Amino acid sequence: MTAILKGMRVIEGSAFVAVPLAGMTLAQMGADVIRFDRLQGGLDAQRWPVTARGASLFWAGMNKGKRSLAVDLARPEGQEIVTALITAPGPDAGMFLTNLRARGWMDYPALAARRADLIMISLTGTRRGEPAVDYTVNPSLGFPMATGPEGSADPVAHVLPAWDCIAGQLVVSTLLAAERHRLRGGAGQLAELSLKDVAAAMLANLGIVGEVQINGVDRARVGNSLYGAYGQDFLCACGARVMVIGLTDRQWQGLVKVLGMEAGIAALAAATGLDLSAEGNRWHARAAITGLFAPWFAGRGLAQIAPLFDAAGLTWAPFRSFAGAVRHDPDLSCDNPMMASINQPGIGTLTVPGHPVTYSASPRKAPAPAPRLGQHSEEILADVLGLGSGQIGALMDAGVVAQG
Repeated sequence: MTAILKGMRVIEGSAFVAVPLAGMTLAQMGADVIRFDRLQGGLDAQRWPVTARGASLFWAGMNKGKRSLAVDLARPEGQEIVTALITAPGPDAGMFLTNLRARGWMDYPALAARRADLIMISLTGTRRGEPAVDYTVNPSLGFPMATGPEGSADPVAHVLPAWDCIAGQLVVSTLLAAERHRLRGGAGQLAELSLKDVAAAMLANLGIVGEVQINGVDRARVGNSLYGAYGQDFLCACGARVMVIGLTDRQWQGLVKVLGMEAGIAALAAATGLDLSAEGNRWHARAAITGLFAPWFAGRGLAQIAPLFDAAGLTWAPFRSFAGAVRHDPDLSCDNPMMASINQPGIGTLTVPGHPVTYSASPRKAPAPAPRLGQHSEEILADVLGLGSGQIGALMDAGVVAQG
């Protein structure tokens, strides 16, 4: 965590990945992020992975540092509480993030009628408001048909929710841009984006749309090869597998030197007539290059390869499972200043990340655990809405809010 956004208050009504990630990012930058959920928990209150006792590790991961309000959203009293939180006065308040269906009392016109300078960021599945997640966006745009082993006919849906991750950070930058506009005397506003548009924009930004339209190319599967340059996975003598990259001139020349393949590459260039100092030509000659390099890896174990590559500053990495990465990668341990060991209520001791960015003007703080559902209901009603203990007690007795 940092304190770079200390004083900012953001209200979050969310589910899935992107908006919870955005709220968590803001909280780890020092904002007071208040997440509201139904009394029984939102759609991701029990999302996998879960512990043996059913506690959601997903919830714990996506809600670090936030405050939690549990409220009955079906009742007018609960709707009024959330509306009052979203539209509470103050120059650092009046900001709302959501990917819930914002209709009726929770849509922008209704909320802006209570606070004219409200900033509301709304993420939908598609630009038409249809539901979508990474596992539907990716197939519709073609990525699974270009992923997987060369020659395979089966689509491969990626395990990483890339568009959720990118959209979450875009929600953060959108909120900060809208707040800057408001701070400079501008109005509040509704900013809308969709998960599919985020993916579609990146598809075009990466040149893939142009590749189809201009070159007439529908990119085929190339396995683990680095498209347009040289990068390949190799099996080592010990059974481990490594990924090596020769994208830039420095990376390529360093790799060739460490492998002792200068003469072999020169002979290959002469035989093919290709200048292998050009990354595109390395792509065209990738099969021959891999055939030249593979015996070197097959004759050495990872314990021998790793120090050679590290000493030469090569761009490479071993392939690991999630468990292997957790056990062996120091960047996932408390050796990394971003990481810390915390006690997560209901789960136990966890190693969790703080904010990945360091600011010279705002020293890094240890990450805070995720709240229990409704953990801060009473203090939110008192501190933000100014309700007295009698009013809060009556709301709790009536089942409008709950304390976790």
